Amino acid sequence: MRTSTLFPAALLLLAATLPAGAQGIVIPDCRDCRTPWVPPRGSVGLPVESVDIQTTIEGQVATTHVTQVFRNETGVTLEGTYLFPIPRGASVSEFAIWDGDRRLAGEVRPREEARRIYDGIVRRRRDPGLLEYAGEELFQASIFPINPRSTKKLELTYTQVLRAEGGTVAYRYPLGVGRNASPVERLTGTVEIRGREAVRTVYSPSHAVDVRRSDGERRVRVTFESARAAERRDFQLFYAPSAAEVGMSLFTYREPGKDGYYLLLISPPNESTAREYAAKDVVFVLDVSGSMQDEGKIDKARRALQYGIRGLNPGDRFNVIAFSGDTRLMENGLVRADEAGRRRGADWVGALRPAGGTNINDALVEAMGQFPRDAARPRMLVFLTDGLPTVGDTAVSRIMENTRRARREGVRLFTFGVGYDVNTRLLDRVAAENGGTADYVDPREDLEQKVSLFFDKVNHPVLSNVRVDLGAVRTDLTYPRALPDLFRGTQLAVVGRYRNSADVRDVAIRLSGTASPTHVYTYPGQRFPLRAEQNDWLPRLWATRRVGWLMEQIRSNGEQKELTDEVVELGTRYGIVTPYTSFLALEPGAQPSDGVAQGVVNGQAQDVRRRSVAGTRGVRVQPAAPPPPAPEPMPLESIVVTGAGAVAQSRSSREMQDAVTLDGKTTANAQRVGDRTFYLRDGVWTDAEIRTGTRLPETVVTFGSDEYYALLGRVPALGRYFALGEQVAVVLDGRLYRVRAASH
Repeated sequence: MRTSTLFPAALLLLAATLPAGAQGIVIPDCRDCRTPWVPPRGSVGLPVESVDIQTTIEGQVATTHVTQVFRNETGVTLEGTYLFPIPRGASVSEFAIWDGDRRLAGEVRPREEARRIYDGIVRRRRDPGLLEYAGEELFQASIFPINPRSTKKLELTYTQVLRAEGGTVAYRYPLGVGRNASPVERLTGTVEIRGREAVRTVYSPSHAVDVRRSDGERRVRVTFESARAAERRDFQLFYAPSAAEVGMSLFTYREPGKDGYYLLLISPPNESTAREYAAKDVVFVLDVSGSMQDEGKIDKARRALQYGIRGLNPGDRFNVIAFSGDTRLMENGLVRADEAGRRRGADWVGALRPAGGTNINDALVEAMGQFPRDAARPRMLVFLTDGLPTVGDTAVSRIMENTRRARREGVRLFTFGVGYDVNTRLLDRVAAENGGTADYVDPREDLEQKVSLFFDKVNHPVLSNVRVDLGAVRTDLTYPRALPDLFRGTQLAVVGRYRNSADVRDVAIRLSGTASPTHVYTYPGQRFPLRAEQNDWLPRLWATRRVGWLMEQIRSNGEQKELTDEVVELGTRYGIVTPYTSFLALEPGAQPSDGVAQGVVNGQAQDVRRRSVAGTRGVRVQPAAPPPPAPEPMPLESIVVTGAGAVAQSRSSREMQDAVTLDGKTTANAQRVGDRTFYLRDGVWTDAEIRTGTRLPETVVTFGSDEYYALLGRVPALGRYFALGEQVAVVLDGRLYRVRAASH
């Protein structure tokens, strides 16, 4: 038995279209075993204990250093073949294997040898999970020994020149592990961006990232981590160096013959002086009814409101209204937010005490009346309550109508519901109808912290009454439907479809908004192409926002067949979980269960049931059963919707409408590959694009046959789909490809 560590390593360069994405893996073998060693079924490589990524980007040159720790859980000594997909054109500068405390450097060998080794492994293992490497540029190395019940640490450093399109630079790290590979148990990553100019846009569609800026925004530190249960997808990061006051980045995706999708990211500066912010008018409205004394809510609300007042700029104006059974004003009309005004406001709020009922109607009408009728500056109304209306006009329909009549042009209404005893339908509707958003603070959250974070944002407006003009580009179904104001340190993400019949080049996108006076920003040279395959995550991001908007319409206006049908269609096609599209994997003989959201309708407890039916051979999706009818017909706006379930539904639809990062929800019967969703139907991973009656030219091959590998050689893009399993059906470029299992 060999006892030294060997390093026959090579770069394997295979013709590719887009990176399929597969984390580096070690494919184990055992030469000294008396019988051929076979890894556990459903596993391509050794378990991955940890991955740490450290990347530095300077002048569009990215240097990535990755440390991976693999674990041999068996009682035998293994050798392994290490495969790592590197970006096209990248060069490996360092590779090392740790043998205990010794760090041993590796060497590079010819790519022809690497191709032969890889092809041999694929054919010998007959494991579809390995096919995600088809069409990749690979680094390959042999590793020996991997001692029993031990770990093996590998280090790899490679350098690449990043592509920039439309001024936006893209970086990708492969994390989309083969479908049958072991998950990464602990993942951490850091990307340091060192720019010559301020870095305006920093965006990841794949992972939630923490972004820290320094050196006048020319240096950016991006960190991320993923849990074991997270969906396997490549880490993607986009950034845009820009000397412009407000940066803009455009992303597009379009398959031939289909609608295109676009994402606009609009990024104001993170660092500005108070003189650069538009002066604004703000009215704070605080519920001081008796229930606010429970659990210390009034103390936290007072401190949060004082924080918001102290953060106002000297050019701002404000007022404070406290309400219970009646309303109390700090002042008749708006007060200047100079030092004396801010001190007076904080003292007034500090003296408030809770007592009495909840008169939401009068509080909203009174607050609207505080704003002048002209709309010369940004105007915000911040409304915080913990209960249902109990005093004055309590009918939801009349409160809505009275608020509409009292409305002032340009006022953005932001509502905060504290706890679960709030009417989400009312708070959601008044916020939506007045250009704002509704948010909720559940009993487990810190009210003071959450509201204070909101004030950190809205106290620094950059543009209000925002408008985007895309010139000759034909667009539809754009979200958000009404563009919100632009604040310091935020990014406005506009997602929509485009459907021009020809390439649209040299588009000058115009961004305008009020900032005393109106500002107009122009971004020339933009393109909306007929074919764009780089950003395959975009259709699902658009679908998520569309579904969120549809769910909000259903919640606000009641179920309508055309709305629920579209939710089912989009949810099924893109694998989006909703009350109408739940994907469950059941054990044989198990019965599907109902998820129940509790609410109050017309003062009585009701259940909104979410039904999904799943079998061991696949998934069927059906709309949720409608709620039981109310005892008596009544206007929809009069229905009260409250409780933990109602708050959760409101939050869910809002999160979907604001989505900028794809969620990681998958199940055993549903898998996503790029912009496609596959469902396990009668043992076959079936593309959601395939519907009953689909008629396309077909190519059928048997798994593992010569024709199977020949097809992958001709169409390497099929590799990431065929990696799902031994039976697959997928549509690609107008042709249906079917893989059937080999007969034994």
